[in-house]
Amino acid sequence: MNAKEVLKQLEALGDEKRRKHNTKWGAHDNQFGVKLGDIRKLAKKIKTNHELALALWETGNIDARLLAILLIESESLSADEMDQLVRSVTFTHVADWLYSYVVKHHPDKETLRQKWMKDADIMAARAGWSATAGRVVKDPDGLDLAALLDRIESEMADAAPEAQWTMNMCLVEIGINHAKHRKRALAIGEKLGIYRDYPVTKGCTSPFAPIWINEMVSRQG
Repeated sequence: MNAKEVLKQLEALGDEKRRKHNTKWGAHDNQFGVKLGDIRKLAKKIKTNHELALALWETGNIDARLLAILLIESESLSADEMDQLVRSVTFTHVADWLYSYVVKHHPDKETLRQKWMKDADIMAARAGWSATAGRVVKDPDGLDLAALLDRIESEMADAAPEAQWTMNMCLVEIGINHAKHRKRALAIGEKLGIYRDYPVTKGCTSPFAPIWINEMVSRQG
């Protein structure tokens, strides 16, 4: 199966409701609007195929890129190739899948994380803060959490929305997982007020840091 044949299958799976959803969240027109469950089913059918994944990625099509992420071999990517993939993302849903399924398993993820944390590129910054939030939870040794809070306090209000979301995630993870820094994390969230009025579906937790932190801490019981 080649990229052209896969694109035909994706097109046939297109869903108008999903296209509208993607567009609402910032997707461009190069999409079919395939449901994520259908993308997963197709990936399971095709199985890992690194070359096909790269060809699908090059199309720029959102659904093709989501599928590519599930087919790609993370360890077959050089650090430069991984960096280029991250920077070429145009839709945050793709950015988050790329981080979850590929970046976090890459052998050079820590070197890339440090690079992205100093980067002005919006998607590189988003990936850097995602990776840092991951370390805050699972591997905090060596991280200067106080310095991270300093950066969040001074930079998050003016950050691009794409990076602001994962900066907030990092703030929340510090508050949830590190009691020593919880009071300050809560204070920063209150001070900045970011996502305070964010619309939330019934039963879901608000992304407003103080609410999110307190809710998750209460569940630790």
